[in-house]
Amino acid sequence: MKKMLFLTLILSLFSLSVHAEKLQVAATPVPHAEILEFVKPKLAEQGITLEIKVFTDYVQPNTQVAEGRLDANFFQHQPYLDEFNLSKGTTLVSVAGIHVEPFGAYSSKIKSLDDLKQGSQIAIPNDATNGGRALLLLQKTGVLTLKEEAGITATLRDIAENPKELRVRELEAATLPRVLDQVDVALINTNYALEAGLNPMQDALAIEGADSPYVNILVTREDNKQAEAVQKLVDVLKTDEVRTFINEKYKGAVVPVF
Repeated sequence: MKKMLFLTLILSLFSLSVHAEKLQVAATPVPHAEILEFVKPKLAEQGITLEIKVFTDYVQPNTQVAEGRLDANFFQHQPYLDEFNLSKGTTLVSVAGIHVEPFGAYSSKIKSLDDLKQGSQIAIPNDATNGGRALLLLQKTGVLTLKEEAGITATLRDIAENPKELRVRELEAATLPRVLDQVDVALINTNYALEAGLNPMQDALAIEGADSPYVNILVTREDNKQAEAVQKLVDVLKTDEVRTFINEKYKGAVVPVF
């Protein structure tokens, strides 16, 4: 009798392991990987093992999903995805919008953008969408003026007025927190600001409002968009528990959009 019970238990465990599905998702460390870690147990309850692959750049997460090495990623907004698809010839798609990370301007040298002097150095991300986003924020704060036709992919060539002759440097987004002591102001994505110990709501000299159009999205391939595991991840990401977690942990530096 005991042998039969033991055998039944082994077969049950084997059946569970066979039916458990693995979902591999790329994410940048903060806040994306942290949010995924929070929902990991919820997915496990539904028979899905979530494997989180952490990246510190914005290229490999998309490349590896496009090549089928990973199932999805969580790190970017739609304008960045559109630009990536256009430049790389990929066809990645958004599955769901989760949160906004208001983009900010930071400095270790001045207390206000009004303190910028002639020829001050400003560092912005070197990718098209985040660089344009930085320039739009600088325009919004009155630091410079862009050409009338400049949009979300504005470049340095779109600067129409630069009264303080500011020197704008384009650097990889991930490196910007590390050059704060080398420039007068750096425009930094919130995920990198948080990783560097900056508090966007307290430390930013200027920051986007919560109505920012740059919603962070869960991304996958077109042929994987309706996959059950992906849809279950969307469902758990859009729960009241996740909204509460984001609000309590990031205190306004990350804003849920669901």
